[in-house]
Amino acid sequence: MLGRTGNPIRRCWLEIQQFRLLSSPPPPSELSRLDYPAGSRSRRYQAGQEAGQLSLAQVNRILKANEHSHTLPRGHASHGVLGFHSNTLPSNHPSEDHRSSATCLLGRGGVLFGVFDGHAGPSCAQAISQRLFYYITVAMLPLRMLQELDRAVEEERAVPPLLEWHKHPQDHSFYDGGSLSFHSLRNYWQERLDGEEKEDDKEDDGKVTTALIDAFRRLDYDVSLEAQVHLSLSSPRRVSIPGEGLSLSSPIRVALSGSTACVVHISNGVLHVANLGDSRAVLGVQEGDQRWSALSLTNDHNAQNPEELQRIYGEHPASERRTLVRHDRLLGLLLPFRAFGDVRFKWSAEMLSRLYDTRPDVLSAISESVRTLPPHYLTPPYLSAQPEVTRHLIRPEDKFLVLATDGLWELMHRQTVVQLVGEHQAGLQQQRPIIPSADMTLGSLQRLLLERRGRVQSVLEDQNPATHLLRHALGDDGYGSVAQNRLARMLSLPVDLARRYRDDITITVIQLNEL
Repeated sequence: MLGRTGNPIRRCWLEIQQFRLLSSPPPPSELSRLDYPAGSRSRRYQAGQEAGQLSLAQVNRILKANEHSHTLPRGHASHGVLGFHSNTLPSNHPSEDHRSSATCLLGRGGVLFGVFDGHAGPSCAQAISQRLFYYITVAMLPLRMLQELDRAVEEERAVPPLLEWHKHPQDHSFYDGGSLSFHSLRNYWQERLDGEEKEDDKEDDGKVTTALIDAFRRLDYDVSLEAQVHLSLSSPRRVSIPGEGLSLSSPIRVALSGSTACVVHISNGVLHVANLGDSRAVLGVQEGDQRWSALSLTNDHNAQNPEELQRIYGEHPASERRTLVRHDRLLGLLLPFRAFGDVRFKWSAEMLSRLYDTRPDVLSAISESVRTLPPHYLTPPYLSAQPEVTRHLIRPEDKFLVLATDGLWELMHRQTVVQLVGEHQAGLQQQRPIIPSADMTLGSLQRLLLERRGRVQSVLEDQNPATHLLRHALGDDGYGSVAQNRLARMLSLPVDLARRYRDDITITVIQLNEL
């Protein structure tokens, strides 16, 4: 289906333009670009590192560098979402976490949010964060709309945008696979057109679940196929400089790295979560007595989940039971049991051996951890890209949804997360007077006052609840407040040391109902 008509060079240029037209550009952001200071090597910053202290202004600059907020218009177009607040704090350089948010413009519509946690490099997470929403949209569109879309591309007419992105200026900064991505996406919708002769136009939530699963699996298939095509068309060569000629967006680099994904689709008050890996979606519920409770909408796909362990064991011979999961890792190497990319856990042993034996240029550009065949690699594939989908009808008591990579959940319990966001949104600065009980000691009263003062200060400091969570996750003093010295020390760690203490953290807080 590639290059069906017209001059190949003009065709390629047109396909890149069509891919750009599939999304409408986000409105200009008022947020300025701020670099993460851990990447800075100025003498003044190094002196601050050696002292182990950052000023409050420096702390806030780091915490707020990547925060982003967006309010959706009231009415039917919001689909029950008032807006969202997001932030990301890197530990790796560059960060292996990515985030996406967009409004679907065609078909049944809806709002999409996603967090993507990469490993073995940032390439896969970056590519998936840009491409997955298009696949989900194509999977959900009625066939008649796909026919109109394909006709417009064939006739080289303007293509109506599929998505309106809501991005921070620094998001989606380096991936550049426009022509190749468009080829794969178009092949996907053409196969939908060829394979489905009739379709019921009735909106059915079961179709959303099917579409999400199909979109995840198809994109992972395309990532693998694009890497194989890239290898077959490029010439093996020796390189003197590590990584020379293999960009971060190279198909083989995308496929050899990996990414988990947790995606939320909300349409007309119905929420679907598609999860792949160990990021989480947790609902903040305000009970009738005004207390907050946390409702998990995802399950972790790792060794801590007994059902996931049984799934893995059931898909491979009993003779591999001792080697399938070692030290809580898949084949002793990978923590998540489901992910995009990671073709070294999916391709045949013969294909991987051929890659490792014949392509020194590829090996020089990737992480050392993925340069050899995994041990006990007998019956691939070992890794799945099929998401687990949860459906939830939004109720009046469902106030917000916290979507975050595992960097947050390693530091905070879900109930603490929901409590912090709920109290933040309710405005802790308007607190009721404390009425001491008869048995309250002076020491406990003082501790309570100090705790409340810390909470009030942090609420006033952060307008963005995602930033509020980052501040507490890194600076928690054990009493619900933020210890400024601890927070400053955590943020002053150099890049090569920070990863030992925390992971990249990405958080999106989606507001569902008025408080």
